[in-house]
Amino acid sequence: MKLNAIRDFLAVAERGSLRAAARQVGGSQPAMSRSIQELERELGVALFQRTAGGVRLTAMGEVFLLRASTVRDELRRAQEEIDQLRGETHGHLRVALSSVPHIALLPNALRSFRAKYPNVVIDIIDAVYPTIELDLKESRIDCYIGPVPDDLGVDLVKEKLLDNTRIIVGRKGHPLAQATSLRDLVNAEWISTSITHVAEDELGPLFESHGLQPPKLVMRAHSALTFLVSLVYSDLLMMLPVQWIKSPLLRDHVQIIQVQEDLPAPPISLVRRNGLQLTPAAEYFADMMRRAVLHMDAIND
Repeated sequence: MKLNAIRDFLAVAERGSLRAAARQVGGSQPAMSRSIQELERELGVALFQRTAGGVRLTAMGEVFLLRASTVRDELRRAQEEIDQLRGETHGHLRVALSSVPHIALLPNALRSFRAKYPNVVIDIIDAVYPTIELDLKESRIDCYIGPVPDDLGVDLVKEKLLDNTRIIVGRKGHPLAQATSLRDLVNAEWISTSITHVAEDELGPLFESHGLQPPKLVMRAHSALTFLVSLVYSDLLMMLPVQWIKSPLLRDHVQIIQVQEDLPAPPISLVRRNGLQLTPAAEYFADMMRRAVLHMDAIND
């Protein structure tokens, strides 16, 4: 299978048209059509369904798209890795960060990384593990930093960066602001931070461990902006990592509801593909985030 055939297939899949794909790769439409036909003959299946408006992937094409995208990403990563090992400072870095590394680690890591790799384009995704698990396994993301499940399977490896704790927050003047126990909050409505595959697994076990019914989850939030807007403009509550109250995003708009129970949080870990070394740029970014943990510990001490 020729690499140019994979390139042409991806171009057609992304553009939805043989003509547009040919323009993208700098070739002709007949040559693009022949390339796709040869690839389909080699695979023994139809990858595209021709329509009046262009082409669309068949079921087999959708399957091949995932593998072809991985091949392209790995080849790009290999070229960038070799270039960086030769002393070049260009390339791409794609990482996913949950809220804690965004707030507590990235500010101290970003400047050092930019100084070392000024020409690397950084793509940072605001996400938690369940939403990017497949991207990690398919190498579409270099690494993820945030809370993760205990068992990641054999495809991924994790490195714990820091232990953590949580707080309960609500808007300023929340009706339950004077609550002192989780028991006082059993009738409250909650936002889930989506760190678990099943939303109920995030807070339910904590309440159940104190003999209480699981809390009522009415919203599942996937971004810091959703956290902020939903908390400030409603009576919903959230259980967030303690770093949030130190952030100017929330600090002036919400208040902590001080309860007597301990509120443990999942550790913050760095996750990457098992058996696949990070590029020098990605490894340097990871190291700067590790150093940011030490800086955070020094401030807390």
